[in-house]
Amino acid sequence: MKAAFYKGRKRPFNRLTAWWLRGPYSHCELILGTDAAGLSICASSSMMDGGVRIKHMKLDPENWDVIEVGGDADALCNSAWAWISEHDGQGYDYLGLLGFVARVLGHDKQRWVCSEAVAAMLGMQDSWRFDPCSLYAALSRACGQQHQAI
Repeated sequence: MKAAFYKGRKRPFNRLTAWWLRGPYSHCELILGTDAAGLSICASSSMMDGGVRIKHMKLDPENWDVIEVGGDADALCNSAWAWISEHDGQGYDYLGLLGFVARVLGHDKQRWVCSEAVAAMLGMQDSWRFDPCSLYAALSRACGQQHQAI
């Protein structure tokens, strides 16, 4: 299983988020597989898409860093699909996004930011604590690797 981290700067929100987080990433996705057309089957929570969803995407290496997620791939995949089936359609956590600025604001337990959703799909405790940059650091350190080509 792989995770993808968006480093593109197309939209002002992406530039501002990466700047605020002091890192290259503003969004992340969990890659659940590949479809017949060669697109990545991605799961996350997206502000643009209204919350938790699955989306088939072309992950251009110019804009995305992809890392392998360690652990039992089958178990992780089953866990991720189970999480998605339970949370699909839940909203985007704007309060949690503000929590990147001031953690005291907390988060909405029925809504998700991208990194929180990906961490939860991977079974990580306190998934609300992760932003895209800290999740990348945690996963790449745990796997002892840097990003790879798609």
